[in-house]
Order: sequence, then C-alpha cells, then structure tokens
Amino acid sequence: MPTIYLSPSTQQANLYVNGGTEEYYMNLIADAMIPYLKASGIGYVRNTPDMTAVSSIRASNAGNYDLHFALHSNAAPEGMYGKYRGTDVYYYPGSAKGKRAAEIIAENLKSIYPLPSKVRALPTTALGEVRQTKAPSVFVELAYHDNLEDALWIQQNIQKIAANLVLSLTEYFGIPFIAPTTVRTGYVVTSSGSLNIRSRPTTDSSIKGRIPKGASVTVYGQTGDWYVVEYKGIIGYANRNYIRF
Repeated sequence: MPTIYLSPSTQQANLYVNGGTEEYYMNLIADAMIPYLKASGIGYVRNTPDMTAVSSIRASNAGNYDLHFALHSNAAPEGMYGKYRGTDVYYYPGSAKGKRAAEIIAENLKSIYPLPSKVRALPTTALGEVRQTKAPSVFVELAYHDNLEDALWIQQNIQKIAANLVLSLTEYFGIPFIAPTTVRTGYVVTSSGSLNIRSRPTTDSSIKGRIPKGASVTVYGQTGDWYVVEYKGIIGYANRNYIRF
C-alpha cells in the first residue's frame, strides 16, 4: 500500500481575488481527495491548517512516505496581479521519481484545465517542500488565485480536481483508480485461518496484514475480484470472495 504525506497550503494570508484564501480552497480539495485515496488503496497522513511549511516538512521527514504531495494555488508577482494563468507542477531536479510524478500530474491536469498548453512540470530548487523532503516530492500550483478566471476554475471544480489528482497518484504507483462508493462494513468468511491484506490486487503481491476469520472490515471500493479494505489501520486489497455483508 503506498502512503503519501498530503500537504495542502497553510497560507491563510494569500487571498483569492473573489474571496476566500489559498489555505481554505486547498484544504477543500484535500478533503475531496480523501474518499478517492481510500477507495484506491492509497494511505495518507495530512498536515493541519495550524502548521507551516517548515513543520509540514518536519512531519513528512519524521515518517516513511512514498511521495510528499504539496497542494497550492499561485499568485503573480506584485504589479502583475491578474495577468498570469496556468498550472505549474514542481519537482526537485535530482529526483527521478519526483519528476515522473510531476509529469504524470501535469499531463492529466491538461484534460481538465481550460488552457492545457499552460500546464507544465518544472524543476526547482527554490521550494522547501521539494528541496528538503526525504520522500520524493511534488509541489502543485493549481492555478493563479489572483486571476478571476483561474480562481473560478478552482472554486467550481473541487471534486473534478481532486479526482484528477488521485488518478495521477494511482498511475504513478501503478495501481487501479477506483471511484469511491458507499463505505460498507463486511466480515471475513474464510473456512479457516485469516484473510490476507495485500499491497496490490494480485495473489503474488506482498502481504501487508491479515484479518481473522469472523472479524469485521471496512470496504472502500472494488476492482475485479478485490476489495479495497481497511483493518486496524492497514489499507490494502483483499479477495472479495471471502468477505460478506
């Protein structure tokens, strides 16, 4: 099961041209990502609005994450407010994994951003959340919040953006994208022993945990003969033939 550090902006002083803040809207998108992450079998730890970029980096580096995912909106330089549009996805130039993640995210965002030619994956050494993180990292600047058209695009497409970002994460991790459905509670009906929770929906993938016979389990989604499940904090795939509702 891949796990990301999800780091939406904590910049409450960055105002949108038509109301609201960068922190507010990036946390709305992060909220909307959670059901897609769970349904697709991606674990996450998330910063909180009272944190800063520095404390988010520190928290990320204290764990073992497969990707640090920073989520922001952009602003033009002083004197140029409202004149820029576009999406920039930043990565550290020495990180092959960060570059690959950024390129996947940018390519998929082209399908929903109204000006696809202005969506780019770019290297940078200027941003702490790509330069200082232990995990491979991406820093997504979704659009310019000082531009009315870009601000409206973010505000009116929260769910679409969230789904698109998680689609990119599943592509990066090589796992199926699964749209969220009603979360259900099932129970294990193995003939004997326990049911394996696997890292991928295959019988030859690594075992992340086991669910005892008769135990209840949370089911977030389905791909083929596999459910995405959570049991005692472990999220992964379990064979649906051994779970009943």
